[in-house]
Amino acid sequence: MATRTILHPNLSFLSSSLSSKRQTKATLQNLKVQKSTSSLISSLKNLPTKDFIHGINNGSNNDFNPLLVDNKANNNAKSHAELYAIMEAISDRSEMHKNIGAQRDNWNRLLLTSINGLALTASTMAGLASLGGNSTPFLALKLCSSLLYISATVFLMVMNKIQPSQLAEEQRNASRLFKQLHWKFQNRVSLGKIDSSDVNQAMEMVLALDKAYPLPLLGSMLDKFPKNVKPATWWPQKSETKHDHDRSRLKNQRRNGWSENLEEEMRKILEVLKRKDCEEYVRLSKIVLRVNKVLAICGPMLTGLGAVGSLLIGSPFFVGSCGVFLGIVCGALASVVNSIEHGGQVGMVFEIYRSSAGFFQEMEESIEENLEEKGENGELFEVKVALQLGRSIPELRELAGNCLGPLGNDESRSEFASKLF
Repeated sequence: MATRTILHPNLSFLSSSLSSKRQTKATLQNLKVQKSTSSLISSLKNLPTKDFIHGINNGSNNDFNPLLVDNKANNNAKSHAELYAIMEAISDRSEMHKNIGAQRDNWNRLLLTSINGLALTASTMAGLASLGGNSTPFLALKLCSSLLYISATVFLMVMNKIQPSQLAEEQRNASRLFKQLHWKFQNRVSLGKIDSSDVNQAMEMVLALDKAYPLPLLGSMLDKFPKNVKPATWWPQKSETKHDHDRSRLKNQRRNGWSENLEEEMRKILEVLKRKDCEEYVRLSKIVLRVNKVLAICGPMLTGLGAVGSLLIGSPFFVGSCGVFLGIVCGALASVVNSIEHGGQVGMVFEIYRSSAGFFQEMEESIEENLEEKGENGELFEVKVALQLGRSIPELRELAGNCLGPLGNDESRSEFASKLF
């Protein structure tokens, strides 16, 4: 009994130490399990929901690799950074085109005022020189009149070549389109669906706008008197390989809000756009271009004749009389022609018509692409087309309904699709 009483405390001490070791071991195992569980949960959080569910449905979740998730996250972050850099460049270009457009509009006003002042001053000097015969003061008036006419001719030829009013309109269009492009990609970033294809598309659209509306005057300036008038094109042309890829990718998708009635409606709208709106604005562009060519030739020709007439003032017989007539009248006529061409901003009108034709051509390509690929939701696309044409949804459907016949009635065939301009 005494021995048992002495050994009992040792046994209790050993049992307590063993139990504490077991508890410590269990605690460490629980910590490891919690750590592994938390790491797995963090990996699952980084995995896009759609991809994870798609993997479960296809039975491929056994091959889940957290490294692939990290790669996707890194690629997504890289695409976001690249797109933000492009958007910064787009914003800078918009402000640049805005400032240069204001500068070139100022050119138009200053050159118009200066050339008209030169021509009218030269005409006045020619009239004064005709009163004095061949005396020295009146000879100086003749020379000054001729020099002013020559200066006006040179300035007018340069002004007609660059067409400052048309240059200003080009920069205004470019600024507006760059702002529109910036808002487009800003909305896309807010939705959070960015990949490398969005970055490539943004680059292509920026380069297409740079090509459509160049900033330099020398070398890459658009021809102000083209032989063939075509609608302005500021969007990238879709390549055939990309077109086939998108077609195969969307082949098995749902109708995406499209119905047979909506497709027929869009086909009729497309027909009206091609037959009336785009063709009409190309025709108006050609008319304005012909008028501008005539005015651009007549202005320098009149100032040149004025310079010759000023030199002939005081000549014997009828030559002197013809010189007086040319020196006085041609200056006034040159001011009138210059005011019509540049004061009326005929070049700007030509650019407006050309850009309007480009707007309708872009709509045509967008409708054709969506009819073929169903890339956008059909109901949403119908709303966009109605707003671009300045119509409500019922008016748009009424326009398409009037064209449902084989030839349509006369009123429907004479109606334009757009009510905006």
